[in-house]
Order: sequence, then structure tokens, then C-alpha cells
Amino acid sequence: MPFPSCSSCVHAITYTVLSITLAVFAICSASQSHKTQIPVSPADDHSSSQAQNLSTNAMEALQKLGYNISATLLQLPSEHFLPPSQGTLFAIVDPAISNISLPPQFATDFLHYHSSPKKLTFQDLLLRPLNSCIPTLLHQKNLMITKINQEERMVEINRVPISHPDIYTDSHYTIHGILAPFYSPEPTDFLISNDLIPSPTCNENASLIVNPNGERNAVPWRQIIRLLGLNGFTSFSIGLQLVLDGILQDFGNLSSVTIFAPRDYGFSYVPSPSPLLEKAIRLHILPQKMSYSRLAQMPKKEFLPTLIPRRDLQITNTVDFAEILSINSVEVTEPDIFSTKMFVIHGVSWAFEF
Repeated sequence: MPFPSCSSCVHAITYTVLSITLAVFAICSASQSHKTQIPVSPADDHSSSQAQNLSTNAMEALQKLGYNISATLLQLPSEHFLPPSQGTLFAIVDPAISNISLPPQFATDFLHYHSSPKKLTFQDLLLRPLNSCIPTLLHQKNLMITKINQEERMVEINRVPISHPDIYTDSHYTIHGILAPFYSPEPTDFLISNDLIPSPTCNENASLIVNPNGERNAVPWRQIIRLLGLNGFTSFSIGLQLVLDGILQDFGNLSSVTIFAPRDYGFSYVPSPSPLLEKAIRLHILPQKMSYSRLAQMPKKEFLPTLIPRRDLQITNTVDFAEILSINSVEVTEPDIFSTKMFVIHGVSWAFEF
């Protein structure tokens, strides 16, 4: 089946609410209008034949399982979505991808983040080490295997389960179905930075993590912010980003920290940090690393110093007493989400009241 032109692809999805597809097709149309005819080498012709065969057969496999939007995306020219000669594509279920709204300049990056130049069958993924990296087509951005259960044949990447493994596979490409995007941007993300998609820290050897100033013993704040965004703590990560300069100025010599992160932080976005936001964020940070097991061993009413002088947190329920650790009457619901030698992140049920 020949590739349809970009314009005909646009007409084919006119009634699909999918801004990412429309954005990429707009880019495609613009690039096609500026292209000149060049000779096609045998290698290029062979790659084109591979891509055409993938598009035809994979589209049918995706459509049978209801991945209609991903099937439509395969009609894009191969440079927008496919690895050049072999690789792995991660297809997002229709309900999840149809709710994504992206600026046109970000759409291609989003697609590339869900494609890898390595061909990885589901069995290959099951045999990879936990927390190992998967390279993507997006420059210097990796995915991370966050869960493997070989007995139940379960794999999660960036904490997103693979729901339909090996939807399509041939000698060059493999396609897996996933339940959600590997990164879901919030509207306020685009106000913070153009470099939105995080790249997880796949190596837990913290001594190898170097901060932007080249110091090996400083807390890797930028890494922490990316990890918070990757794990669904988007609002809190934005708040930390806004007040980071002040924290670095006052606590530049910290060797380790503990972060208590609420998923729905609920602050109103402002383009610059406010004193209230700065205090609220600092209230969720301890100036030393404290694992969940260490916190759980502390007695009730024990105080925990924060980055705010004379404003401590307090253990209000212990694991022995209530089976759930609470701090300032807020439950620690997701302990040790990510831990290195220099920091640990715990998820809490809601924000601490200042």
C-alpha cells in the first residue's frame, strides 16, 4: 500500500480530536513543500520498502486491537515516527492519546520519545535489568524499565504498563501497546521550559551523578525535578523549579535531602517564585536523606527539621501504631519512589499545611 500524501492523511483524520497528529502533519506538509527531488539510492529504496511493509501490516494489527490513532500515525513519512532501519514503537491507547494537546513544535519530539532505535521484543524487555535505559529517537532522552515481573510476564516503562506486548513484530520492528504516554505534559509545563521531556536517571550509582557545576557531592536538584515530573508529581516539580535558585543560595552545601512530594500540589502558577511558595516547597524537604525504613523506626511525636528554620515536621502516626506512617497527619502513601545515595523521594497523600 503506497504512503498517502500528507494532505490526504490530514483529511483522513479530520474528525479525530488529536492535536498531536494534526501538528505533525502540519510539520510534514511544510517540510514537503520545501523539498527538492533528489536521486534515491538502493539503500534508501530498501528502507522505504521496509517502512511501507511495516505500515501496511502493522496498521492492520493495531486496528484489530483498537489502536486506531497509532495506526493513523504510521501513515506519516517514516522520518517522523520510525527508526531508520529497525526499532521498537510504543503505541498509546486511543483514549489516552486523544486527550493530549501539544504545540506543533513539540509534537515530533513526543512521537520520537515513544520510538526506540533498538528492536526489543517483549521477551527482550523481560530479560533486561530493572532500572536499565532504553534509548529513544529523541536526542539524549531515554526511557527506563521501572518494573519487571517475569512470573506474571509484566513490564512497566516509565511506570507505564505494557498492556499489549508484541502487537506486531518482524525482523526489523516490534510494536507494543501501552496504557498511557511515557510523559504527559501539563499546560503550565510549556511556560517553564522548551525542554520538557525528562530523561530518567537509569543508573542508581549516585556518585556518578554530576551537577551542572561539575561537583560530584552536591544534591542533583535538576535530576530530582525531572524524576518528580516523570513520576506524576508535575505541579510539585514546577514549584520546586521556581524556587530552586533560592534553595541553592541558602543550602548550596547540602550532601543529601529527603523530598515529600504530593501528587496534586494545587498551587497557582506564577512566573516567578513568591515567598509563600518558597516556604511551602521548603516545608516538604529535609536537609538529609531519610529512607522509609528509617522514618518508620522513629517514635511518635519525633520532630523532623526542614529547610525552614524552626519549622519542623512531626511523626504523627508510626507504622507499629497505625500500620501507616503519617507526618503532620499526612500519610506517606508511596515510600522510596526513587532513592540514591544523595536523595530519596516519598509520595504523600496531600501537601503539608504551612
